[in-house]
Amino acid sequence: MRCRCRIILTLLLAIATVAVAQDSAPVEAPSKALADARETDRLLQTELALNSRDLAPRTDDVAFLRRVFLDIVGVPPTPEDVLAFSFDTSEDKRARVIDRLLDDPRYGRNWARYWRDVILYRRTEERAGIAATAMAQYLTEQLNANTPWNELAASFVTATGDVRENGAAGLIMAQGGRPEDTVSELSRIFLGIQIQCAQCHNHPTDRWQREQFHQLAAFFPRVAVRPVREETRIVSYEVTVTDRTPLRRPMGNNRFRGTPEHSMPDLERPDQPGRVMQPVFFVTDDKLSLGTPDEDRREALAAWMTSSRNPWFARALVNRLWAELVGEGFYPGVDDIGPDRDAYAPETLDHLAASLSNSGYDVKQLLRTIMNTEAYQRESRNRRPAGETPFISNYAQRLRGDQLFNSLLDVLEVREEQSPEDAPIYQLARRPRVMFNQTFGYDPSEVREDVQGAIPQALYLMNSPIIERAVSAGPQSVLGRMMREYRDDEDLIAALYLKTLSRQPRPAEIRVAKEHLDQARTRDEGFADLLWALLNSADFLYRR
Repeated sequence: MRCRCRIILTLLLAIATVAVAQDSAPVEAPSKALADARETDRLLQTELALNSRDLAPRTDDVAFLRRVFLDIVGVPPTPEDVLAFSFDTSEDKRARVIDRLLDDPRYGRNWARYWRDVILYRRTEERAGIAATAMAQYLTEQLNANTPWNELAASFVTATGDVRENGAAGLIMAQGGRPEDTVSELSRIFLGIQIQCAQCHNHPTDRWQREQFHQLAAFFPRVAVRPVREETRIVSYEVTVTDRTPLRRPMGNNRFRGTPEHSMPDLERPDQPGRVMQPVFFVTDDKLSLGTPDEDRREALAAWMTSSRNPWFARALVNRLWAELVGEGFYPGVDDIGPDRDAYAPETLDHLAASLSNSGYDVKQLLRTIMNTEAYQRESRNRRPAGETPFISNYAQRLRGDQLFNSLLDVLEVREEQSPEDAPIYQLARRPRVMFNQTFGYDPSEVREDVQGAIPQALYLMNSPIIERAVSAGPQSVLGRMMREYRDDEDLIAALYLKTLSRQPRPAEIRVAKEHLDQARTRDEGFADLLWALLNSADFLYRR
């Protein structure tokens, strides 16, 4: 009884501490986002004729808190966060925690890693991994500063410089500086349009013509990626441009020098140079004359891509973030939209896109709006069969590699090992986070039902020395400390569930855990097994 009273007192003190921290922060969510959220729900209800009897109920506070923490800052809430939120009886507590987390520096870091993966997972230049750290740092700074999305997108279109110093140059590096690959990715990521399907022939399912693809590539002929050397060693790469003529494109796939203009290959006479293409933006038909300097070309393209005259720029971001947060987008693919695709709820999509544009492309405002909708806050269910009504529930999402790595570090109270930023290239690839992502990471643009667990992931969690040391009941481990703090087995079971899954154990779970402890050779071994099982459970590996 004395131990239990001490635990309760500790938790109440923690609750008071967190409550004070929350009270010192802004307590009222911006009314514009809340109004937009209500209008979004109303439009969805009307457009899809949603039947309230078929809708999933609102998720409970515990599940909501874990969901919103993982979605915004990429880690689960602490036990103190969970208890403070559970004891908060105010009606606006969900809106307030969304606001608080969007102001947390971990927000930028979490979403920077998301966008880093969007850009780098489909790289055609494997050496582009060298740009990952600088890109994540650059995106973290920009997202935490809430740089407007149009300005951030434009920086990737116009970037030059060392990819280990200018994170925005990483996208061009990821495609080796090749015009065709670069514009394909710019269109896919920032417009949601896969125009690369028109590179060799007219697009089979969209209106885009082969000529339009090569007119887009004509904005980038003078861009190149060159190695940066120190003595005989390559230490980095830089995105460079040249407007001098004549230049010759190098042999093979390596592109270290640009060309004066871009030519569309002649498929019938591949030995010929092909037709020189004028730079034309395929969505609006804005164009530049041949001979325009590189800087003017790419600045013009950035302006046209992000202009309100181009409806696909805002729609692409809305569709992608909605899919990431609700579990499915307005289009089946987050990067395959366009005028020849049908959206599930086009009026709702247009409402959110117009709101984004009118806000000056305020990304935090868009996230705040989506997360305050009933569509986001519904319980998670299994993926709906094709043909059934969309958006009647939220959907479980497998954690991205970085989210899972961060969650393990937080729960196990392990510090991340770092290597110097000026370390050789080969050492960067050996960072624990990088190696973890090689096993658990996935392309965020993939349809989520295609993202599944794999045997190497289970083997990693079983055999990783880092995990094994942290899960053991050694004196320096979190489990060892908790075992000394909680002498009562049921109290420790509850504390482990709260720490790992952000919730209290159910009666059946307590019973199973106690049965295992009774059969274990020692208390240390029994609780180490329980902690390992919790970290390998679907409740930990997924955000629900």
